This record gives sequence, C-alpha cells and structure tokens, in this order.
Amino acid sequence: MAKRPIFISINNSSMFFEEKTIEFKFYNGFSVTQKSKSIKSLHDSAKEQGYENILEVSTKSDSKIGWELSAFNLLIDFNSDQQISVECAFQGSKVFERNIQFKDLYDVKSVEAKKDKRLKESGNIIGFEFEGQWWNNEPKTAFYDWIYINALYQNRKDLVEELCQYNTFSDIEFNPQKSINCQARTCAILVSLVKQDLIEEVLSSTEKFIDLIYKKQSIQPQLDLY
Repeated sequence: MAKRPIFISINNSSMFFEEKTIEFKFYNGFSVTQKSKSIKSLHDSAKEQGYENILEVSTKSDSKIGWELSAFNLLIDFNSDQQISVECAFQGSKVFERNIQFKDLYDVKSVEAKKDKRLKESGNIIGFEFEGQWWNNEPKTAFYDWIYINALYQNRKDLVEELCQYNTFSDIEFNPQKSINCQARTCAILVSLVKQDLIEEVLSSTEKFIDLIYKKQSIQPQLDLY
C-alpha cells in the first residue's frame, strides 16, 4: 500500500484547493502498464471516498489532456522568440549558493533537465531567476505555480476550458516526502482561479499573484526541497 495526495479545486474566495491523502495499492515498476495500474488504484480509492471527476496530470496519464499538461510537455514563451518546457524553465531558473545557475538546462530535453546531477550537488537554492525576474524562496511553490499557470494560459487556452471540466487532480509521480512542487496542485489552483474569474487579475503582476493566492491560503510544504 502507498499514500499519495489528490488536489480538489475549491470555488471559494478564501481558499483555492483542498489536499486529501489517499491510501491505495501501488504497483512497483517503471513500465507504463505498472504506472497505469497504480493510477487506476489511486483513482478507485479516491472514488470510494466520494471524489469524482479525477484527472491524472503527468506523462503517465492515459488521458491526452493529462499528458499534455505535464510540465515535461507544456511550453512557456522564452526569450521572445522561442518556447521551452515548463520543466526546463523551472530547473534552469534555480539559483544556488554562490549565485550558481545552470541556464544551459533551458536548452535540453525535459528529462535531462530534471535529472541533471548538478542540481543535487550545488548546495541550497537561494531563489529563482527567469528572464531577468527574481523570485524568492517564499512562498515555496510560487515560482513553479507562476510559470506553469502562465504557460498554460498563454499558449494552451484550449486546454484550460477542457481542464475546467475536472475538479480533482492527481500526479502519480509526485511524492510529498521527496518534493514540493506538484503540477496536479497547480491545476487545482488554476481551475479555481478560472471559475472565480480571477485568472486575469492574478496574472497581471507577480505581486497580485502572490498576494491573492498565498496570503489567503497557506501553501507551505514542510520539506525544504525543490
């Protein structure tokens, strides 16, 4: 048995999502078949607790939109004339102690950026810098949420409408004991923002984004990991 969170979009001005831990049978292995079994098990267990309309958001999703919404596949505008994956944007924007940043990760494949060993060997992350804009470490998930929501709203508004047909989201690859940022959580926030007609307001400035989302709802993962 394993435990993983699901994220439920909340149509409430004081909070944007609810997180619920689900216990389910986990199928070991890296094959698509094993991942699919684990996703089905997770969703079935969630449905038994009353959660419906669930979308798996990852490259292992059996839904086309779930696959397209993976940070590995979702593209964000970069340097005015190109696009890179959200995953590459996130990993390449990390700034470590001694002001170390691996901007070459902007130009590699998503999986290479994710697994680059330098990210584990360069000390603590002191912030993020993307296209000349600096982001502090707090709130912890703000930078990731910002680039993900911007990428989706800038370039895939067709997916936004389809995404809003769901209200519960999972990511079988996300383990809260090992990482902080989760694309399923970000999707839950986005759906809530759209349904409350707040999306344009929060994307008008980083200050608005942080003030509206993170001061109303505490999104403070316990582990200091990225």
